[in-house]
Amino acid sequence: MNANILVVEDDLNIQELIYEFLQAHGHTVTLANDGLEGWDKFQQGNFDLILLDVMMPNLDGMFLGKMIRSKSQVPIIYLTALNDEENQVKAFDNLADDYITKPFSFSILTRRVDAVLRRVYPHENKNIITYKNITLDQEGYKVTVSNEEIDLTSKEFELLLLFLKNKGRVLTREILLQQIWGYDFFGDTRVVDAHIKNLRKKVGSDVVRTVKGIGYVVE
Repeated sequence: MNANILVVEDDLNIQELIYEFLQAHGHTVTLANDGLEGWDKFQQGNFDLILLDVMMPNLDGMFLGKMIRSKSQVPIIYLTALNDEENQVKAFDNLADDYITKPFSFSILTRRVDAVLRRVYPHENKNIITYKNITLDQEGYKVTVSNEEIDLTSKEFELLLLFLKNKGRVLTREILLQQIWGYDFFGDTRVVDAHIKNLRKKVGSDVVRTVKGIGYVVE
């Protein structure tokens, strides 16, 4: 499962490594540097899993976990240097799905993440693609942004689907024309720009980024 994951971690070195490993494993990762920022990001996004450090400034992880759990059943994995039984019991009393003590192997972390995702989403629909606050249902031909369904034209839907299947890859206008409009399209490439402009208005201006002189990319 390619999941949309929120990582709340105040150690920037650990945060960067978690980001790199999870991204390389096919997940979409949103970062927060402390508990308050984590709470803000949680309310803005639509996440499949949360990795949550315990000892953080402004708002500690245990309290943030309680706040999240009061609003959502999204799985939570605690990451902490506190390896005593009391804190582990406290985390599971907060309805944690897993508890990983530092230092940890990042290869093991990705596998523990996958294990929780398999357990929580055993019947994941492979036709569903999530990215940040966007959910795209290929079979139902439906897109929601922050849990609100939006109307896309067929070309806008196909463009968004192509971008989400190629996250991180810069797609030129020529590639987009070939994939969406067909190899026999002889019109102006500016038709791509017009459709992406409309797509941005509907799903968010920051979703598709322009790579000047080349094309477009979803990070």
